[in-house]
Amino acid sequence: MSNVTIATVDFNDFISSDAERKASFIQKLGDSFAEMGFVIVKNHGVSKELREDLFRVSKSFFELEEAFKRNYEKKELNGQRGYISKNRETAKGFQTPDLKEFFHVGQIVEDNDPIKEEYPDNIWPSEVKDMQEVTTQVYKTFENTGKHLLRAIALYLDLDEKYFDDKIHNGNSILRLLHYYPLSNVENIPDDAVRAAAHEDINLITLLMGGSAEGLQAKSKDGQWVSVSPNENEIVINIGDMLQRLTNNRLRSTTHRVVNPGKEKLGTSRYSTPFFLHPRSDMDLSCLESCIDADNPKHYEDITAGGYLDERLIELGLKK
Repeated sequence: MSNVTIATVDFNDFISSDAERKASFIQKLGDSFAEMGFVIVKNHGVSKELREDLFRVSKSFFELEEAFKRNYEKKELNGQRGYISKNRETAKGFQTPDLKEFFHVGQIVEDNDPIKEEYPDNIWPSEVKDMQEVTTQVYKTFENTGKHLLRAIALYLDLDEKYFDDKIHNGNSILRLLHYYPLSNVENIPDDAVRAAAHEDINLITLLMGGSAEGLQAKSKDGQWVSVSPNENEIVINIGDMLQRLTNNRLRSTTHRVVNPGKEKLGTSRYSTPFFLHPRSDMDLSCLESCIDADNPKHYEDITAGGYLDERLIELGLKK
């Protein structure tokens, strides 16, 4: 394991009226994203009560019988809404599916924005009565926190502070309720099967709350695996491929994985909730001119966020 550490920052520093605290937050956040692609954030806006409610509704859904869960799986939606069953998602470059199941909640457009036509309706399980209320509250909280984190990133990149605001307004963000299910019949599991194989995220940034067990690891620049271990009241933020493309590799979309627990814990569940903050589909991901120079020539072809998302969903096996 590497000795590299991941910075921890206090979200209150950025939203405070103290210019020095704000500047220090921006520098620490940006440097950690440039070096490791990850940062840990405290005071992020999700209360202890809301976090516990989210864990409760997530657990209630995944404890339903398989037949009930599959009532909320619509394969024609390419995994964008509702339930995604076991063995559906395979990391890019791997043949064996991840040992997980999950449930997706998408954007809730409330201002008559025509982009609503691009998004399928959310799917709400009738068996978990307050799942819609709880997940909607978490979605909106993370969307707001993510907007402010992108403002900090914009300032780190010497862009206008609100550079990302219109690009993420009613963006194609996804809240994922994630269940790494118990592995009771170990002898039937392929040797290379893991809870989440090494991968990079597609989106701009990911806000991750509440791994209920250890296992998340990020890969450092020198190729070592670093354990990512936030406290219970902290969230993990990482850069996605879209932001890496936009910044021409100045900010890192770091490879990460969730490894299987030791044999004594194979029969236990692991729950977590990532919020994948996506822009609108028409956002231009062409490399910023300010991130291109003789030492760092342009690494990526021009593409829109929607075009890039389609490419990756096909690679993941969620879209044909």
